[in-house]
Formats: sequence, C-alpha cells, structure tokens
Amino acid sequence: MSSSTSSSTSTKSAAKSPAKGRALGLVAWLAGILFFLPIAWMALTSFHSEQDAATNPPSLAAPLTLDGYRDFFGAGGGASPWPSLINSAVASVVSTLFVLVLALPAAYALSIRPVKKWTDVLFFFLSTKMLPVVAGLLPLYLFAKNTGLLDNIWLLVILYTSMNLPIAVWMMQSFLSEVPKAIIEAAQIDGARLPTVLTRVVAPIALPGIAATSLICFIFSWNELLFARVLSGVVAQTAPVFLTGFITSQGLFLAKVCAASLVISLPVLAAGFAAQDKLVQGLSLGAVK
Repeated sequence: MSSSTSSSTSTKSAAKSPAKGRALGLVAWLAGILFFLPIAWMALTSFHSEQDAATNPPSLAAPLTLDGYRDFFGAGGGASPWPSLINSAVASVVSTLFVLVLALPAAYALSIRPVKKWTDVLFFFLSTKMLPVVAGLLPLYLFAKNTGLLDNIWLLVILYTSMNLPIAVWMMQSFLSEVPKAIIEAAQIDGARLPTVLTRVVAPIALPGIAATSLICFIFSWNELLFARVLSGVVAQTAPVFLTGFITSQGLFLAKVCAASLVISLPVLAAGFAAQDKLVQGLSLGAVK
C-alpha cells in the first residue's frame, strides 16, 4: 500500500514539473518582450520622419526614412558626433582599465589574503557610493576650475575610475574567493611573486568575473551624464552630452533623438553581446556552493 502511494506521489510531482517549467518559461518570455518593446519602439521611431514620429496616436505604417540618422551624423550641416563618441570611448575604456588594475589587488587582499574585519572594509567601499552625486558636484567643479581641468577628458577618466572602483572591488572579491588557494600556494612554492600570481594564476581562473566587472564598469562610464554635462564643454564632450543637444524647447526632435540614442547604445550592446558567455559565467560565479 505504501509503495503504491509513493509511486502515485512521484507521478504527480513529475507531472507538475513540466507544467511548472512551461509556466516559468512563459513568464520569462513575457518579461523579455516587455523589456524589448521600448527598444524596438525607439528603433522604429528613428526611421520615421519628425512629423510622423510626433503623431498621436503613433503611426506604425508611416513611411521609413534615414533623415534622423543623417541629421545625427551632421549631414544637414550640424555638428559631427565623432569627437563625442571618441571621448566617451576613451573615458570608458581607460577608466575601466584603471579600475581593473586597482581592484584586482584589493580584491585579492580581501578574499585570498583576508584582513581582519574584511566585511567592514567592503562596507566602507560601498558606503562611498551612498553619497548623492549632486552633493559632490560643486566641490569637484571648483577643484577642476582652480586646477585648469575643466573640459579635460582626463578629469572624467579619474572621476569614472573613482566612481566604479568600489563596486568593482565588491564584485571581484566574491569572484576571487572562488579561486582555489591550493593553486596559489603551489605557485608561491615554485617561486612566483605577487604580480605573477595575479596575472598568470588568479586572473585566468577569475576571467569570467573580471569580464563581468569590466562590462558593468564600461556601461556605467559610457552612460554617465551629470559630471560630463557640468565638467565638460566642447573638447571633452561625451556622447550622452551630445545627445542632450538635440532636445530643444521648439521644433520636432523625437526621430532624431531616437536615432542618436540607438547609435550611442550600440557600443554597449555590442560589448554585452560579445562578452555574454563570460558575463553569465561571471555573474553566476559563487551562486552555487
């Protein structure tokens, strides 16, 4: 009797499992579609004329045109976006490299060679992110003005490095804690010094986590607007600041803004697509013990 009861229970649970999996899959698809719809709508609007883009309700069957992209790239006599795109690329890539160089030894010290009360140290790192950005804007502006660093791309590089360093140390600490200490000890017995251990032992093992950290720091730097808006002018203007120049109090600009937003988003989307396997591995590293 007991055997028949247990077999019927297992049969019911097996029958519920596929149904539950299909329900979760449907929810995941619906969530993905909801997240994708604004991007698809922005892409479609970028191929409409300004008059069609401003209609209410919007017209899906409006004729397509490339006027928004021509205006963005300066074909109509406007400013070229290439200097701003290059500035964003330089600020994002260089600051991300600086963050990795500084965060890797710090995360190594907190995970593989832990100090006393290392959790307090990590909390201190994150507490620096709790300060409202606007609160530090005026002191930074006065510092940049007095040191002649206004409208200088290297000031943005330093700011982005300091802004992303706490979250990078926090993330990489959890990644490096998964590195087997026996491998590090074996390398040290063979005579490897700390730089060699970091670059040839720790970094290859924690590469997915490093890739995930790099991508997140790159996205944060590429999308930053407030500091770039206040501390840059013409020479160090970044892509998000260039984008805001299309928004005016008069005239139609929706199609042009959608075209500019799509172009400016492409580097982030391309980086995420290229590193998606490393990103998934890195973000899931340490999730299962």
